[in-house]
Amino acid sequence: VGADIAVLNLVVSSMGPAPVPGLTDEPVPRRLGPKRANNIRKLFNLDKNDDVRKYVIAREFTNKKGIQQRKAPKIQRLVTPLMLQRKRARKAEKLNSVLRNKEEAAEYKKLVAQRLAEQKEARRSLLSQRRSTRKSLKAAAE
Repeated sequence: VGADIAVLNLVVSSMGPAPVPGLTDEPVPRRLGPKRANNIRKLFNLDKNDDVRKYVIAREFTNKKGIQQRKAPKIQRLVTPLMLQRKRARKAEKLNSVLRNKEEAAEYKKLVAQRLAEQKEARRSLLSQRRSTRKSLKAAAE
């Protein structure tokens, strides 16, 4: 290895007869764990009913004030009561929209039928008016 190389990234592929002190003698815990709820479930073999928030990989540290703190990632795709409430609201909104559209369509159909009937009636009265004036003109001409 050259003197110009500062860092070597190596992977231990197979263990020798004795552990190397400081390298393979003690296990290194995970620095970061999965953030997505299903990946946390997969890592710890949890089922759907287990609380994922208890199994998040977090780190403990003391802050500048000397207080012990725990830092954990925000779990994504976590099914919460608020998410379920929003889902119900979206579903109800869709259903209300469909019902409202049906009502408005029926109302519009009724209005169109009413206007068509009015047009027919106006046309009928116009024709009868023309016929009556024709008859009177014919009678006057005779």
